[in-house]
Amino acid sequence: MWPGWLLGISGLAGLLVLWWLGVKVFGEADGLSARFSLASTASSLWELLGRSELYLHIAVSLKRIVVGLFLALLVGVPLGLLVGSSRNLEAATTPAFQFLRMISPLSWMPIVVMLMGVGDQPIYFLLAFAAVWPIMLNTAAGVRQLDPRWLQLSKSLSATRWETLRRVIIPGVVGHVLTGVRLAIGILWIVLVPCEMLGVSAGLGYYILDTRDRLAYSELMAMVVLIGLLGFALDAFARWLHQRWVHAS
Repeated sequence: MWPGWLLGISGLAGLLVLWWLGVKVFGEADGLSARFSLASTASSLWELLGRSELYLHIAVSLKRIVVGLFLALLVGVPLGLLVGSSRNLEAATTPAFQFLRMISPLSWMPIVVMLMGVGDQPIYFLLAFAAVWPIMLNTAAGVRQLDPRWLQLSKSLSATRWETLRRVIIPGVVGHVLTGVRLAIGILWIVLVPCEMLGVSAGLGYYILDTRDRLAYSELMAMVVLIGLLGFALDAFARWLHQRWVHAS
């Protein structure tokens, strides 16, 4: 039986072969599609990695991800603790939360720009709005799945609400919160690029528009690949954090 990492590499290799075949079969050798070929993209990606300005755009985008995720945690975790600990509150808020969750964050873009203008503030709002739902829902699920015996033991030891929250509930839901964070990162990374087309002057989304305006199509494709690689790395980091917590607990 083949090891999992080797199967993963073979899957990625198959994706590259499909890319090469798609351009070779459906594209023209001297046409526009040649700029999106595997060789042209790899060459442009290597050239981009040598430009210092690229790392500035990456740093700006990662900063926005961190701020959006922090705001989502600031709202989603307390809200999830409240909803998960009260059946009445859950019944009262679930329809409203499900309604809001089903609204695409990108549909708020025109309204947010009119209210906040262009810049980082509307991006932070849109990212936080996109990330808060998986964090809140997973936190609430974690509270509901707590072992009742832990809470009963806490009461029998005359622990205050704060002590119960700090020593029983929060440690018990951290794994669920990390699951929500991993899901949120995937959503944030998808939402980030169109959000960075809101009149900002830095970020990966802005740089994609810049390559399009310069008609640098091989660079545009290289940026698409780079965004995929960075998103893959972020997801791997979140998965590693979750596994570390599971093994530690």
